[in-house]
Amino acid sequence: MKIALIGASGFVGSHILEELISRGHQVTTITRHPEKIKVQNTLVKNVKGDVSNVEELAGVLKGHDVVISSYNPGWANPNIYEDFLGGAQAIQQAVKTSGVKRLIVIGGAGSLFVAPGIQLVDTPQFPAEWKPGALAARDYYNIIQKEQELDWTFLSPAIEMHQGTAGTRKGVYRTGKDNPVFDENGRSVISVEDLSIAIVDEAEKGAHKKERFTVAW
Repeated sequence: MKIALIGASGFVGSHILEELISRGHQVTTITRHPEKIKVQNTLVKNVKGDVSNVEELAGVLKGHDVVISSYNPGWANPNIYEDFLGGAQAIQQAVKTSGVKRLIVIGGAGSLFVAPGIQLVDTPQFPAEWKPGALAARDYYNIIQKEQELDWTFLSPAIEMHQGTAGTRKGVYRTGKDNPVFDENGRSVISVEDLSIAIVDEAEKGAHKKERFTVAW
């Protein structure tokens, strides 16, 4: 397939890019800093793009089969709430303007329900430094649920996601909908490699159109 990947230079996005290439998909990466993408592959075309420029972004997205958004304005960004919410909605509009019907958004685990009526982001133990970004992802999920034109999917990762050398690729994962998937030790955990497998599987198979799902080991 021909897939547009927004945020390909980020932690999650860079792993999604590797997974897409390994399966032979043509990828257009769209980032603020394309020079940060070190992958050299004939399947990859790097484009500099600003997600807030809807018309420009729509022009880049036109002709793709799927748009995958791992957009994140940066966890250290003091305006992460406003920037994430604004950027995510601009991407959604750009996809519609482009004529592409399929949008996969990587959100957060904060909007998963850990008890009846209680989402993870609202629990006392949720880290304060992650809260603005998590609230933005939660509020955007509430927005995209109203989207009727696109075949959208919102993916919430496990509560814990291994990074760097701690990450492993098992090649397996379990799925859930609105509640975290826990293992026998009561942990909800996934590696970024296996999260990427789940994302590309969804791009290929479309098992969760117009809904949210979550993955964990």
